Amino acid sequence: MRTLALFFALGALFFSHAAEKPNLIFILADDLGYGDLGCYGQKVIATPHLDRMARDGMRFTHYYAGATVCAPSRSVLMTGQHHGRTRVRGNAGKTNPSAQALQPGDVTVASVLQKAGYRTALIGKWGLGDVGTAESGLPRKHGFDYFFGYLSQHHAHNHFPDFLWRNEERVKLSNVITPVGEDGAGYATEPKEFADDLFADDALKFVSENKSQPFFLYWSMVVPHANNERARELGDGANVPDYGPYADKDWPNPDKGQAAMITRLDSYVGRMLDHLQKLGLAENTLVVFSSDNGPHNESKHDLTRFNPSGPFTGTKRSLTDGGIRVPFIAWWPGKVKAGTDSAHVGYFPDWLPTAAELAGAAAPEKTDGLSLVPVLTGNTAAQKQHEFLYWEFHEGGFKQAALYQGRWKGIRSGGPEAPVQLFDQQNDIAEKTNVAAQNPDIAKKIGAYLQTARTPLPDWEPRWQPGKGAKQ
Repeated sequence: MRTLALFFALGALFFSHAAEKPNLIFILADDLGYGDLGCYGQKVIATPHLDRMARDGMRFTHYYAGATVCAPSRSVLMTGQHHGRTRVRGNAGKTNPSAQALQPGDVTVASVLQKAGYRTALIGKWGLGDVGTAESGLPRKHGFDYFFGYLSQHHAHNHFPDFLWRNEERVKLSNVITPVGEDGAGYATEPKEFADDLFADDALKFVSENKSQPFFLYWSMVVPHANNERARELGDGANVPDYGPYADKDWPNPDKGQAAMITRLDSYVGRMLDHLQKLGLAENTLVVFSSDNGPHNESKHDLTRFNPSGPFTGTKRSLTDGGIRVPFIAWWPGKVKAGTDSAHVGYFPDWLPTAAELAGAAAPEKTDGLSLVPVLTGNTAAQKQHEFLYWEFHEGGFKQAALYQGRWKGIRSGGPEAPVQLFDQQNDIAEKTNVAAQNPDIAKKIGAYLQTARTPLPDWEPRWQPGKGAKQ
């Protein structure tokens, strides 16, 4: 009898310990600006579900993406290494696909969690490896048990593709595509199946099928990214099934479409939060929402109507905060205190050590991130702080940027010895005034850091443009 009681006690202890591993969901929007959500100041576009997520969770106000464009930002998120050390440092595209692919030996958050007993899935856009040209970077070679979506970011320009990938197999869709432009991604002349609708259904299905074990879902949406080819051909890259609540607005169609994509994205998040509540998983699931970089201006929509960068200067491809500061919302009922704002300064490398700590796994030694578990659980006194955050950009001449002590932003372009433009974000949130002359010691310190921050990588060596100033 005592033996049986001991057996049940040990069994209860085991299952209790297993339940302590939370499920992890990271939802990533594509080209969504800091100011695109109501909870971050948006006045025109309706985002009630994300606003509710912020009210019921923690809203970060000083959080950064890994880069100012897609592929490197996702590489930073996956590897926990900042932009000067991660594998993929730019959008190489079709010119050099191997440079835009993870390689054997690259450790990802998915591989860490997979080894810790998590069921792992990527649903949506990948951009870090492709069939036939860069297979070293395919999702299932880097820790994902399951994949459904786009491998190539060029393929992902089209929201109505004629196929998607499920693992390494093509899944035919009913959309009819007209190839246009050098990218060949084209646009749908007979649009029937909207990719992000399919991703939302698949994400909910994955959660339902794995509710009895710890899981990690990386839900990488494509909205509100533009259909670039359609924008070039038709002058309207905001390609959605319908304009929703904006159909009757006296706006140009690109504006209606841009707003409709964001509101549609918002509805997907609402569906997931409701689904977790319905399944009884909410209290054991951390859901994070963010964006891969600042807002785009590629759909031919009116930026002044929506003010997507909020109070910051610049958009996607800028190293000012408009290009890299992003929404970051954490939701975990009973663990993350509802209605909390955090000014903690963090960025994408933090996700890997955060996920590892929650999973009871060891994070790789080569990470530039700091676990966010203390700030998420209310123990802010124990939260470690970054001295520097780092970014670079390879298009149109090499540029670098660093944030020092959460206050001082330095941007360098033109050459490794070029002067650093310095901005005091505490007193100049829009980064309008260069204060390097007034603070030479700080500018010098950031300049020295920029010279040593990155690790050389043959595919991504700097191509400086002497004499060019930092583009604001």
